[in-house]
Amino acid sequence: MLWLSELMLKNHHINNFDELIPLVHEGAKNGEIFFRMDVKPAYFDTPENWEEKLESAFSGRL
Repeated sequence: MLWLSELMLKNHHINNFDELIPLVHEGAKNGEIFFRMDVKPAYFDTPENWEEKLESAFSGRL
């Protein structure tokens, strides 16, 4: 299972929401089947529909 909080902790070098999207997509490509959005990304550019965008990235509907 891919946990958003864990992904963000392991990649603390990212600075904005747009940099997070490819990491979520990569997690799915690497075999993760489930994605848990357990925290809201606290980036300055996190959009209102952040959950939808990350779910789309995980499922490959970029």
